[in-house]
Amino acid sequence: MHKISSMHKQEQLNYEPPLAEQAFVRLRRDVLGCTYDAGAKLKLDELQASYGYSSSPLREALNRLAQEGLVRADERRGFRVAAISAEDLADITRMRLLIDIPALRDSIAHGDDGWEAAILAAFHRLEKVESRLNDGPVVLDDNWSDLHRAFHLALVAACPSERQRAWGGSLFDQAERYRRFSARFRRSARRKSNEHRKIMDATLRRDADTACALLEEHILSTQRNVLAALKASAQS
Repeated sequence: MHKISSMHKQEQLNYEPPLAEQAFVRLRRDVLGCTYDAGAKLKLDELQASYGYSSSPLREALNRLAQEGLVRADERRGFRVAAISAEDLADITRMRLLIDIPALRDSIAHGDDGWEAAILAAFHRLEKVESRLNDGPVVLDDNWSDLHRAFHLALVAACPSERQRAWGGSLFDQAERYRRFSARFRRSARRKSNEHRKIMDATLRRDADTACALLEEHILSTQRNVLAALKASAQS
């Protein structure tokens, strides 16, 4: 029995995701991180040279990114990074408000002690990383961005709807590209730990009205910052 268990653990350690999944994860991170400019053409031959995958897994990855709205597919022109615009951001923000606010309210209603502990742990990790960063925009740090995502997902983890949680996560990622875009034009650092602490405190007090109002303002502030960045980029 011990031998079988050891073999199973070794198989888990040796496991590598399928090539299409690897390509998707890497390409997705680069699109979200603004490695590719908005509207940039994603040519398969260039992607093959950059990532080392054949056309099949890359095409599958691009189709998945198109389903998420991060890439646009055109039968004649191939794939392009989705454009960045005030209209698209408004749509993302509207959908986040429709999905994330009720999800948080449901999460507060259904969350248990384990859910509360996970939120505290996620906030602690995020705050520790933020305290070590310099005065630049924190969103440009990959580690901070990963922990920021984990904190927001922890808040709604007790929402009973799996689809609601999944859609909320996808919209959060689409907004991430805009957050990184706006950080390029930000003159002063925006430290978010105080905002996150207030949301967390209200959530753990089970004060759903306050927590939801704070999260709504948090989401809307991202939209305002990006709109300012779009205006600055148009003037530069």
